[in-house]
Amino acid sequence: MTQSIRWQSGEEMPEVDESAPGALADFLRRHPTPATRVMLAVDDDDDPTTIVVPSEALRMFIGILDHLKDGVGVSIVPTNVELTTQQAADLLGVSRPYLIDKLLEPKGPLPFRTVGRHRRIRFVEIDSYRKSEALRRKQAADRVTGIGLEAGMDD
Repeated sequence: MTQSIRWQSGEEMPEVDESAPGALADFLRRHPTPATRVMLAVDDDDDPTTIVVPSEALRMFIGILDHLKDGVGVSIVPTNVELTTQQAADLLGVSRPYLIDKLLEPKGPLPFRTVGRHRRIRFVEIDSYRKSEALRRKQAADRVTGIGLEAGMDD
């Protein structure tokens, strides 16, 4: 199956096979990139172009392609962007009242600033909190698994 995509200018792009993101991600993964940069070449007879891309950008691109292959939507957010309490709650998968009462006020784990009467939370803080909570949950699950194994419940 193919999908047609339009540029913002309205010009239609060539159709893309929906397996293309996965195939490209697999190709890029099989061909390791140098630590500092990658060169991309557009082989157009009229205007050949070579672009140097940082390898970190290529790794991010591979991650995006993996998500697209799995049918997962992708948003790219600058780390210094500030989110509203509703945006932060949506990102964390919690209610806005829970975010405010447990994670922000009075001395919750997420730092924020106020703009007038409104709270703003930096994305980098939310991302850091999400990662630390995921690690905490994994460690707790590992402890429970260890206790179960010690008790002979591995059958």
